[in-house]
Amino acid sequence: MTDTPMEEKRPLLSVRNLSVSYGAIQALKGASLDVYPGEIVAVIGANGAGKSTMMNAIMGDVKRGGGEISLDGKLLPARSFQVVSAGISLSPEGRKVFAPLTVMENLEIGAFPLKDKGEIKEQTRRVFNLFPRLEERRDQYAGTLSGGEQQMLAIGRALMARPRVLLLDEPSLGLAPIIITEIFKELAAINKTLGMTILIVEQNARKALLLSDRAYVLQTGVITIEGNSRDLLGDREIINAYLGGSEN
Repeated sequence: MTDTPMEEKRPLLSVRNLSVSYGAIQALKGASLDVYPGEIVAVIGANGAGKSTMMNAIMGDVKRGGGEISLDGKLLPARSFQVVSAGISLSPEGRKVFAPLTVMENLEIGAFPLKDKGEIKEQTRRVFNLFPRLEERRDQYAGTLSGGEQQMLAIGRALMARPRVLLLDEPSLGLAPIIITEIFKELAAINKTLGMTILIVEQNARKALLLSDRAYVLQTGVITIEGNSRDLLGDREIINAYLGGSEN
């Protein structure tokens, strides 16, 4: 990231007054956030706060009831395949790899916006450099991978489209602590080596705050706190509500 003040830069991803409802239940109530080029932004909050709904709304996987989402100043389309083609990819909650397909076939599906075979080959090389284990298992069925390997594959598949912004929905879910640490190291490397802009929603608030530059707190569909991640790590309200004094 550069040292240019945020107010002098234009957000790469901007969410403004986003609302989403499931029937009579309003999951998001006018939520707004910005993600600037090259940074990692975290959204933390309890289960049911609306974190995954926000990610799915950005991707066009759920209907947006109101508000605007833009990428580099241009409004995002409403359908998920168009959002990917526009430059945003999601590694979804629960990984959702295509179990009957091989690792390589999963990655090839992620590359659908790319038309040049050379570009696809180069992007595959980058993903394998980030996750050597995927290259070792390139011909293995995705359903036979461990949970950590499936998470690597979900992230790698999202990267295959060469997104400008990578969305990560609960990447630590269901993983052992040692694997979570490995995954988060890889995420930091993706940001540093690829210059990848990242928006992550994560229930493991400590890990998310240690990884990110800035963070937002989402409570029952409303952004209640935002700030520098290191500052939030020391905020008593955040500690009591989300960190619990634990060194997860």
